[in-house]
Amino acid sequence: MATLNFNANNVEPSAPIEALPAGKYTAEITASESKSTKSGNGSFLELEFTVLDGEYKGRKFWDRLNLQNPNSTAVKIAQQNLSAICRAVGVMQPQDSVELHNLPLAVTLKCKKREDTGELTNEVKGYAKRESMVASGEAPQADNKAAPWQRN
Repeated sequence: MATLNFNANNVEPSAPIEALPAGKYTAEITASESKSTKSGNGSFLELEFTVLDGEYKGRKFWDRLNLQNPNSTAVKIAQQNLSAICRAVGVMQPQDSVELHNLPLAVTLKCKKREDTGELTNEVKGYAKRESMVASGEAPQADNKAAPWQRN
């Protein structure tokens, strides 16, 4: 039990957060963590991304890279995605996932229906250098090396 001393009349309730629309977003990795798989026979790198501009600025989405898994295909896909991330942010030999944080890149998302709930969720379909979004006609973003919480 916890003492709250809270009055819900003074705070607007949270609204459900829907999946981001499919498309390309300028984003950056803002957190990462290695986690064990449910079965315990592998681990994955969970990456938290934050959208940097546009209508969805500040929204978050996640990707998981199965870097240690008995399924060699899953590992190969994870390694290819990690390679794409490294190339997109210009860090070719990271020793720690934190070296990939706060570096803008282009991320392509699609929407996928969850099997357990039927709700739409986001799935990352690709990573590229941020400049590729400019070349495709999308608005460029100002170069900003400040951490997300320090930006306006």
